Amino acid sequence: MVEDVKLPEISENVESGVVVGILVKVGDWVRMEQSLVELETEKATFELPSPVNGKVVEIRVKENDEVRVGQVLLKIDPEAQAAEPSAPEKAAAAEVVEQPKAEREAGGRVQEETLAAKPQRAEPLPKRKEAVAPAAPAAPAVRQLARELGVDLSHVSGSGPGGRISAEDVKDYVKGIVAGGGGAGAASILKPLPDFSKWGQVERQSMTVTRRRIAETLSYAWSNVPHVTQHDQADITGLEQFRRGYVERVQQAGGKLTVTSILLKVVASALKTFPTFNASVDAERDEVVLKKYYHVNVAVDTDRGLLVPVVRDVDTKSILELSVELAGLAEKARANKLTPEEMTGGTFTISNLGGIGGTAFAPIIYWPQVAIMGVARARQQAVYVDGQLQPRLVLPLSLSYDHRIIDGAEGVRFLRWIAQTLERPFLLAVQE
Repeated sequence: MVEDVKLPEISENVESGVVVGILVKVGDWVRMEQSLVELETEKATFELPSPVNGKVVEIRVKENDEVRVGQVLLKIDPEAQAAEPSAPEKAAAAEVVEQPKAEREAGGRVQEETLAAKPQRAEPLPKRKEAVAPAAPAAPAVRQLARELGVDLSHVSGSGPGGRISAEDVKDYVKGIVAGGGGAGAASILKPLPDFSKWGQVERQSMTVTRRRIAETLSYAWSNVPHVTQHDQADITGLEQFRRGYVERVQQAGGKLTVTSILLKVVASALKTFPTFNASVDAERDEVVLKKYYHVNVAVDTDRGLLVPVVRDVDTKSILELSVELAGLAEKARANKLTPEEMTGGTFTISNLGGIGGTAFAPIIYWPQVAIMGVARARQQAVYVDGQLQPRLVLPLSLSYDHRIIDGAEGVRFLRWIAQTLERPFLLAVQE
């Protein structure tokens, strides 16, 4: 008797689902508990198992169909599996089995292959080993994501049951391509541009090696690191007075006392107070690497793009020493004289755009670091101080961090700690 396979009750308040994959086809032999159909509901995605052993004789649904609880999805004949082969079938099987010479002449093919080659040979037993799942079982939402990213799902390995492809599988595939390991199908995510010359004159310029490197680094970081950006501001009226008092002394030493060089000293103390910001995430081993050294990258604007030299051991140097070293690195960056060693090994990054302008921005983390601080232009603002409105110099600060290991509350504390330190310049004088 043919068995109807229906959509069972799934969970409370869920009355329907969408067929996202049909894992068998008519004529397939299936075992009890073998997955037949993949369905997606508002609460979960799951695979419907076979209630019996038997042969699939009818499939009543197709992908993307919406089905309701109790609806027949397919039919299975449990008696077909137990059917004995007919006498002619047995004779044909015996005839083929008694031909070992033919097998040897064909290159030693196994007996089952010879049996399968005989047109009169019936197959009462499940002998086919081809995959019953479709090439790319995935939910509609996953297929939509793949289309938006230009990904061919046939190149994506599914991590779910039966090889089901999840959104994370698609994202991981894209990340691998961005990282340079795309392999087969890598070009499938590259969408061709329209012919802009149809609408007007255009000019094409080759990307420089530096610009390509920047693009690769930032694309990888953006694809792999879940970014969160928070903003704060610091009243640096007192800090500016402190800075002006030391400008000449630093210049005599060959440096330039800037907000960035002062921030280097502040950040060094902050990283010791909040060690998670001086770390890296080892996703392969599910570990956090906490670094006991403090090397800070500083973004430098050059005519070839943004370069990020490293100021090493910022925790052991005075503001004067940091100012001199930073000025030297910036000069080397603009003169294209930085060595690879001078641009690697950083544990945190500062990007100061205040010299250009802006009120705030969301910098991209410089992987494999877990945080970066952005600084915009300081502006005079009217601020209430002790109940009185006063003009104050306010510095906008932004902090982007890796949300895998840094929570929002910790991000606020870190940025507030830096702001409060900048607002108490007498502490900087002590640390000088």
